[in-house]
This record gives sequence, C-alpha cells and structure tokens, in this order.
Amino acid sequence: MQALFHQYYQSPIGWMRVRGTDEAILEILFWEDRSGEERPNKLTRQAVGQLQAYFERKLRVFDLPLQPQGTSFQKQVWDQLLQIGYGTTISYMALARRMGDIKTIRAVARANACNPLAIVIPCHRVIGEDGSLVGYAAGLWRKQWLLEHESSMHQLSLHFG
Repeated sequence: MQALFHQYYQSPIGWMRVRGTDEAILEILFWEDRSGEERPNKLTRQAVGQLQAYFERKLRVFDLPLQPQGTSFQKQVWDQLLQIGYGTTISYMALARRMGDIKTIRAVARANACNPLAIVIPCHRVIGEDGSLVGYAAGLWRKQWLLEHESSMHQLSLHFG
C-alpha cells in the first residue's frame, strides 16, 4: 500500500484538504477546518501552490498528476469536465450529450457531485440548462464565487489581451 500524504490550504472560500501519494493527487476537497497533523509531500505542496496561484488569478490550468478514485463512468465524466475551459460553463444536459446519451443526465449530475478534485476538475463550471446555479457539494455560494472569480479574470484577459 502506498503512503498517503495530506495538507491543508486556507483558500478565500474556506479550508481545503489536499491528499495524495508520491505519484498522484487523489483528493482536493473543501474541509470544515484544519484538523490533525499535516503530512505533506512534494505533490501536495505543488497542489497547494497551484491552488494559491489560481486564487491569486495567476493560474488557469492546473498541471498535476491526478488519480481520482471512482467508477469507470465517473472517470469518463471527470475527463469531460477537464475539457471545460476556464471562465466558461456548460449545462448538465450538454454534458450528458457530450457523454453520448441525454438519458444519462442524472448519472452525469451524480458523477459531477462525487468529484474528488474540487476546482482542479472544474465541476463548478456545470450549471442548469436555464443558466441557474444548481448542485454543488461544497455549497452553491462557493460555486457562485468560483464562477465569478473565473469570469472576472476571463474578462480581464479579454480586455487587456
């Protein structure tokens, strides 16, 4: 069994816990508080550094080895989420369509909710077909904050080139 490492990061929207091995990041989740002793390694430090750069508006695309744990279908959905560009959104219906079957919309939504790599796999970019903010395991207020954060940065880059 591989050794597990973890550390915490105080983001502008709450504590986050980063967990991984020497080979990959397994989880980045919002956490209630910084509980227990940290056991960081090179990859968890790298992930925290990239999260900090993201929140400081210096990073749009994460470059980390990822190994999310889930079913084959969930991993397919998460792969699709990685294709959603910074500052853009997609509806759950459009995501199900991308997966090849609109009848899977509920399964797609559930896989989205089970995403173990918050922000890095951008499940916050999936919205209702009518543009409403629906479904975010870490709270809709965080989803709104993240979308506004990316939208304002996206607009700045378009304006200033």
